[in-house]
Amino acid sequence: MKESAKSRATFVFIAGIVRPLLNLMMAKTWEGTERLPASGFIAAPNHCTEIDPLVVGHMLYNQKRAPHFLAKAALFKVPGLGPLLRATKQVPVERSTAGANRSLQVAQEIVAEGGAIIIYPEGTLTRDPDLWPMKGHTGAARLALEGGIPVVPIAHWGAHEVFPRYGKRFHLFPRKRSRVVVGDPVDLSAFSGRPLDKATLTEATDVIMDAITALLAGLRGEQPPAERWDPAKQQQAKHGRFVERGQQPGGAGTEAQ
Repeated sequence: MKESAKSRATFVFIAGIVRPLLNLMMAKTWEGTERLPASGFIAAPNHCTEIDPLVVGHMLYNQKRAPHFLAKAALFKVPGLGPLLRATKQVPVERSTAGANRSLQVAQEIVAEGGAIIIYPEGTLTRDPDLWPMKGHTGAARLALEGGIPVVPIAHWGAHEVFPRYGKRFHLFPRKRSRVVVGDPVDLSAFSGRPLDKATLTEATDVIMDAITALLAGLRGEQPPAERWDPAKQQQAKHGRFVERGQQPGGAGTEAQ
């Protein structure tokens, strides 16, 4: 993607700080980076800890692909952080329908220019007790099907040991390893020509989530649950932190060991 001079300079500044810190915090293994398309694409990773964007962004930036995330609109109002997000053309996500449409439009522009847009289909940190990918939202599938954009599934594992889900401190010792694997673009050809109604988008999203889950199962060497975790069925909110049974309100949630 042809980044503006300001965007390139800001990315260099951020990378100069973040990359050395990540290298100090954890070892890393990246697999399948040769599968990243040369043109614009949607990266669809799993989401299990707050530092996931740094892990995925580090991998993409080192492949000379500037990472552009769909980020909560509230983050753009944070002093110091907001200007950095705007300078690097991150995409604010609003809950309103009009705001969501604007977000997808900006994402389409980034991809059309050859950029990489990172969308977490789960929408928030997984609620699954064992950190498996949960039921996904349909935004990534809609963007892909509307624009004929490839969706690249990405799975990573290990960063949650450094900073557990909803954790309050880093666990640097003993040294942990973050592992990232990039999969082949998801085959969504079966949905070509179909109306982009709820049924189509839900099916396409399930295909994307299946691809992410399969990659993660390979990384973990474990079998995923037979049924994907659905917050609605568990009476959990779709966004924000959640409190598990047996915890007091305001608790930090279950920390993965």
